[in-house]
Amino acid sequence: MSVVSAPGKMILLGEHAVVFGKPAIAMGIDLRLTCTVRKGRQNTVNGQPLNERQHAYVAAAIRDHWPGGPLDITIDSEFPSGSGLGSSAALTVALLGAMSQMGGGIDEESVARAAFDVESTVQGRASPLDTSVSSHGQGIFVDSAPGKDLLWHIRRDSRQWYVHHCPVPDLTFVVGFTGIRAPTGPLVAKVKRYVDRTRFAKEVVDEIGDITVEGAKRLRDRDVVALGGLMTRDHNLLAILGVSSPELQRLVDAAIPFSYGAKLTGAGGGGSMIALTDRPEKVAGAIARRGGVPYIVRTGVDGVRAEDSPR
Repeated sequence: MSVVSAPGKMILLGEHAVVFGKPAIAMGIDLRLTCTVRKGRQNTVNGQPLNERQHAYVAAAIRDHWPGGPLDITIDSEFPSGSGLGSSAALTVALLGAMSQMGGGIDEESVARAAFDVESTVQGRASPLDTSVSSHGQGIFVDSAPGKDLLWHIRRDSRQWYVHHCPVPDLTFVVGFTGIRAPTGPLVAKVKRYVDRTRFAKEVVDEIGDITVEGAKRLRDRDVVALGGLMTRDHNLLAILGVSSPELQRLVDAAIPFSYGAKLTGAGGGGSMIALTDRPEKVAGAIARRGGVPYIVRTGVDGVRAEDSPR
């Protein structure tokens, strides 16, 4: 038996633009998903036979990255699926980590590469942002060129990403979950159609990339005022790309008076927003009053890791 966990994530800056090779910053958060894996008589997930449509990420991981026999898989998550907090990446990373652990040990980079392959297979078009930060933890900066603290380099068709370790200062965020579970794949495809059709959408993607580069500097300087302003600008650009929603906007508007900045995080269309703040209780209360589910989270957490097996 193998018990392995991986963190959820929040994208600080750069979602959607990263799919087009632009930079992005993501951080692991202290909400985790755990996979317990045993050898079984047939492939099962939480006691039920594996359904390839319902459990697409699990099915792809087993099919493409597990050479052994049937697996009995139990999934326990501290955050909801479809919440914009990287549930599919955490599931894929934790499961692949558990498979690796059964084979002798976990290699962070190997898990990150395999997890990106699985997400690409299931979603059709993806970036390694979510799977890399769930594997590495802490923070990562993804760019189209190598730089300091390079972790790994990933290619896919004509695109490439250089994944770097990003030091994360001690910052407080509040996540606000709308309660709407929005799958990533269709939203990524929607943005791609928009960018393919119009030069304006491409310019928006380019501007998000510029904001992300500036955000990396502000993060390094711990300039929370400037960083928060960049987050809000990024949110407004993502709204132009059509991936915000009325529910997300209500939570962002509720958080802004008590925050340095706020934005949607992840694919959008529902899911979650994040706020950078030194008044987390105020932000959490404002989000709850607008119908959201708040989580006060910390960053600087471990990536994929083996856990003690239950006795």
